[in-house]
Amino acid sequence: MTEPLNHPAYGRVRPVTDFASVLLRDNPGLMELDGTNTWILRAPGSATAVVVDPGPPRSKKHVRAIAEAAGEVELTLITHRHFDHTGAIKRMRKDTGSVHRAYSEQFSHGAPRLTDREVIEAAGLRITAMHTPGHTADSMSFLVEWEGQRAIVTGDTILGHGTTVLDPRDGGLGDYFHSLNRLIVDASDATLLPGHGPDHAELGPVARFYKAHREERLDQIRQALDDLKVSPQDAKPMKVVRKVYSDVDQKLWPAAKMSVKTQLEYLRTL
Repeated sequence: MTEPLNHPAYGRVRPVTDFASVLLRDNPGLMELDGTNTWILRAPGSATAVVVDPGPPRSKKHVRAIAEAAGEVELTLITHRHFDHTGAIKRMRKDTGSVHRAYSEQFSHGAPRLTDREVIEAAGLRITAMHTPGHTADSMSFLVEWEGQRAIVTGDTILGHGTTVLDPRDGGLGDYFHSLNRLIVDASDATLLPGHGPDHAELGPVARFYKAHREERLDQIRQALDDLKVSPQDAKPMKVVRKVYSDVDQKLWPAAKMSVKTQLEYLRTL
């Protein structure tokens, strides 16, 4: 009897639910955790598959493995614009001929861009596209349903471990809180299929932890501003990072600075 695979399982397709498997790209890093998860979605017996996030650039071997595992790729979905999720799009199109759909036109090829609450019927599955901005403005999550079973692919909106970074270029804390609330309401009982890190049996507890963590960090930033005797408008993000993230490895401070920028921007709007 074959032993079940556990995360991380580089180079091997790991079944997670009856209709979802993952192939982990070997690109670990501070922002990528163990690497980028490429999700292969297919109802039992379906002749086609849906792929989510083909991975980073220079993924020829990874995309070849995706194609071998998926067979005919009916559709490729993109969770958001970051290169560790989109860099392999050109290779994916070349190797599989799949159309690609994302919230942005830039990463949509051969089909229209995604719209919020759009329902897609593909590979024997019902997939609801949910616009969940915050990590980035174009972040999408995909609620996948089959025979009463539910799973949700969250990209970087909710990770398998740790917490996500809010990209100050177009991410926002107000949007992020709203997205977490939507996910809690609509998909608490769904299996969590994240863009990085291990899957979880239910999204609800992880999403609630994320929300509580953000609220706690926001309180810490308010206290730091009081200690520094500075307003959100005048605060220097790195000074706030030094106070609030003093117990965190300094290698992670650049990522923390990104989130602090979005949190300060949020406080400026209150």
